[in-house]
Amino acid sequence: MPDWETLGYEVADGVATVTLDRPARLNSFDTTMTRELHALWRALRFDEDVRAVVLTGAGDRAFCTGIDRADVIPQPGGPWMMDDPGLSIGPKTADCWKPVVAAVNGMACGGAFYLLGEVETIVAADHATFFDPHVSYGMTAAFEPILMRARMPFGEIMRLTLLGNHERLSARRAHQIGLVQEVVPGPELLRRAHTVAAEIASAPPTVAQGTVRSIWLARELTRSQALSMAKVYIGLGNEPDLIADGQRRFESGARVAPRVR
Repeated sequence: MPDWETLGYEVADGVATVTLDRPARLNSFDTTMTRELHALWRALRFDEDVRAVVLTGAGDRAFCTGIDRADVIPQPGGPWMMDDPGLSIGPKTADCWKPVVAAVNGMACGGAFYLLGEVETIVAADHATFFDPHVSYGMTAAFEPILMRARMPFGEIMRLTLLGNHERLSARRAHQIGLVQEVVPGPELLRRAHTVAAEIASAPPTVAQGTVRSIWLARELTRSQALSMAKVYIGLGNEPDLIADGQRRFESGARVAPRVR
């Protein structure tokens, strides 16, 4: 991997940690970060040493506060074309299907939802908050709530979006509605996210990525369409050697000691 100007990157035990590293700008994304994030996700597809990813932000004030309002994004003329930088920063947009665990520390607002809308699971620090200020600043909110709609109940995404700066969703409430899967004290955030990612990474990568793709497919197709595709995904993702190894481990009585969440 190259040295990134706006991102932190390290790999250990099959897990890559990607850090949005513009804390002075609350980890908002500018043109450089947009370009680097897309390039990083694309590059991760080729790194067989990485089987899962933790995505976080530098510092404890913000995970990401969306696009940097000081950055100038050239736009084509007329109302029918738009260059939205946020549409290129997520892993799925870059065709990266390695499981991603988001570790949300502090504020996650506006354009942060381009990223959170494309991760597999979210662990949040207990001081994290979620909100979308678009309407408060005279802007229609569209891409962000569309991406988050699949992660949040209809009434909750409507309230979060329409109230703008008037209300923030706490980590506790985000957990109650299913947006966040786990809330931990701030100092434990990265350790916990890495534990989850490492456990995901313990599965064979072809199996994990096939499972990720199958579940995302189910979100975007009807039930009958997704079920008809399931046999194709199983045929592509199931490798005889892996199944035989799993059977041997099952017959040996080897078991992972589970925790109850």
